[in-house]
Amino acid sequence: MDVDRPRERDRPHERDEASERHETEAQRIDRNWIELLQELRIVQTGGQVLTGFLLVVPFQQRFAELGASARALYLVILALTLASTVILLAPVMIHRAVFRSHRKDRVLRLSATLARVGLAILSVAMVGLVGLIFTLVSGPGWGAVAAAVMAAFVVVMLFVVPARVRRRAVTNPYVA
Repeated sequence: MDVDRPRERDRPHERDEASERHETEAQRIDRNWIELLQELRIVQTGGQVLTGFLLVVPFQQRFAELGASARALYLVILALTLASTVILLAPVMIHRAVFRSHRKDRVLRLSATLARVGLAILSVAMVGLVGLIFTLVSGPGWGAVAAAVMAAFVVVMLFVVPARVRRRAVTNPYVA
């Protein structure tokens, strides 16, 4: 997400990008807002599908067979997915609340932060869900292994890869 305005020394290519695009600050903010909304649409859909799935689980016959620890883990995962859904929807409501108040730059920064927080919470929920499902299907040992593998995958995909792309973009803005 290219929505934050870090110090120029942190992103020297940003000055070049703005001049290449021939856009004003307001146009850049509008473009970044549109890009953020596109990203949120994708994440919100996945999060809402996961939340919907989790909401119907207790109504399945086998749910009664779960032990106390599995039920507790399920409730934690459900709470995390619900929280992430609300956090990922919040930018739209914030935008509506301050619409036409000339605060889009602030809304953009706050929304980018909320998107990161929502993604982090959703990622924790997915790790927990993988652990719960593997525990129920194959036992607690496999549940722990699956959760650890999923956690590593999340860290690589959400932190390591973006950091590497960002680092490469700073040294050569035209190479991903």
